[in-house]
Amino acid sequence: MNRAPKSVWHRPTHFFAFGLGSGTVPWAPGTFGTLAAIPFYWIMADLPLGWFLGICFVAFVVGVWLCDKTSHDLGVHDHSGIVWDEFVGYWLTMAAVPFSWEAALWGFVVFRIFDVFKPWPIRWADRRVAGGFGIMIDDVMAGAYAWSTMHLWFWLH
Repeated sequence: MNRAPKSVWHRPTHFFAFGLGSGTVPWAPGTFGTLAAIPFYWIMADLPLGWFLGICFVAFVVGVWLCDKTSHDLGVHDHSGIVWDEFVGYWLTMAAVPFSWEAALWGFVVFRIFDVFKPWPIRWADRRVAGGFGIMIDDVMAGAYAWSTMHLWFWLH
C-alpha cells in the first residue's frame, strides 16, 4: 500500500514528483498518475510535433531532477507514489497521435501494460539504473514501446 508523505503537500518538488498529488492514492498510484497525465495530453495534442516533443524532453530533464531529489529526501530509491515518470512515459506514448478519447484510453492501456510488465530491456534498466535517471528511463522506454504499438495499430487500421 502506498504511504505518501505529508511533504507532498508542502514541498513543490515532492508535489510535482508525486504527479500533482495523483501519486498519493493508497493503491495503484502509477495508474492514477497515468490517468492524471491524460488532460495534459489533451492540451498538448494540437501542438506541432516539435513543440510536443520539446515539452516531453523538458519534462524528462526536470523529472530526472524532481525524482532524484524527492527519492533522496524520502530515503527510498523509487517510492511508488513518485509518478512524474508515468506522466512523461504516457505523453511519449501519445506523440503524434491526434486526440480522441478512444486514442487516449487505448494509449493509457498500452502504456500501463508495458510499464507494469516491463519487457526486456525495460526491466533490466529498472533494476540497474539508479537515481532520478533510473526512475525516469524505464517509463520512457515503456512509452517508446507503447508509442510503437500505437502507431503500428493505427498503420494497420
